[in-house]
Amino acid sequence: MDKMMNANMPQLRSSSSMSPPLTSLTNKVAKRWKEYQGMNNWNGMLDPLDENLRAEILRYGQFVEAAYKSFEFDPSSPNYATCKFPKSILFERCGLRNTGYRVTKHLRATSGIKLPSWVDKAPGWVATQSSYIGYVAVCHNKEEIKRLGRRDIVVAFRGTTTCLEWLENLRATLTNVVPSAVTGITAAEPCSVEENGAMVESGFLSLYTSKVSDNPSLMSLQDMVRKEIARILKTYEGENLSLTITGHSLGAALATLAAYDIKKSFLRPPHVTVISFGGPRVGNRSFRRRLEKQGTKVLRIVNSDDVITKIPGFVFDEVEKKEGDVEDNGGEHVASFQGWMRNRVKEVQWLLYSEIGEELRLCSRDSPYLRGINIAKCHDLNIYLHLVDGFVSSTCPFRSTAKRFLRH
Repeated sequence: MDKMMNANMPQLRSSSSMSPPLTSLTNKVAKRWKEYQGMNNWNGMLDPLDENLRAEILRYGQFVEAAYKSFEFDPSSPNYATCKFPKSILFERCGLRNTGYRVTKHLRATSGIKLPSWVDKAPGWVATQSSYIGYVAVCHNKEEIKRLGRRDIVVAFRGTTTCLEWLENLRATLTNVVPSAVTGITAAEPCSVEENGAMVESGFLSLYTSKVSDNPSLMSLQDMVRKEIARILKTYEGENLSLTITGHSLGAALATLAAYDIKKSFLRPPHVTVISFGGPRVGNRSFRRRLEKQGTKVLRIVNSDDVITKIPGFVFDEVEKKEGDVEDNGGEHVASFQGWMRNRVKEVQWLLYSEIGEELRLCSRDSPYLRGINIAKCHDLNIYLHLVDGFVSSTCPFRSTAKRFLRH
């Protein structure tokens, strides 16, 4: 789910190198910013794709790309798996010179996997337990705040890169969501009976909540996100704020967990939106219902040819019969089959996932520039940005002039 899949992408180039400065975008979202952040579940905006929404999705995609570009991928470097750039110049070094945002915090994720003793003889990069996963940034430019209609906070997560992150991805069974306390932060609501049924993928939750085993003083990703968001909310108390959490692949899953956690942890959280690219499944139906009840808005950008969006586990959305429904002649047999399916489903609850949020479904086969690409490339972040840039509607799936993310 990761940058490793990006190595052989000759037809694509960095989106930031192709794009105009973000503050030069002509779209105005201020008057309808809550709609663009999903207040109405993007009703009427996805098919056809609203031009302002397109620009906002691409803008957040570039923030995710910066999380990749600022990661030290060289395993021979003593700084492997850290952020290559200081907060003050991260965007500039990643080619995003006019974002109107300022990075306030580097974020790290830690694997909770216990490694066998023989790993001590392997190269150090194999056992890297904690690594740079993304950052928090706050909009500070007055003109951009005016354009957006609020001060926006961004949390951006990259996809899988380290060995232990790959191993965490393989822990596909569901596990209960267990809230953890952070000093100085009051939970918005106590854990309810309903929430006890909320389950998420074990590996994703481990990366979000684990601490470094030999240095418990270092915070988990969950604690880092909570603490930094608490600081920002206090700094800008009384202002119109939004929190947009965005990520690709593994980062999309972490974005969903972080959104749930922020809404759960704060008495007066801001409007929280997730913009995810190529994300795997995250949790079960109870988890999805909790997100919906919170008011957390999730927009999943999905490539139909991307296998990562179809794992882990499987989805079985039971259709409940409503009062007044009339069965057809085969109704008895259909009911019998559904009953049989329900019983089988109960036996595999630990692998039963649910699709979360609203979906913008794209297809790499619709682009005339992506014919014949392999499965791995279908997951690439720049492929996603290219497809968003080109998508028009279900009746006109791609505009041939969309070359913004392609090499000439």
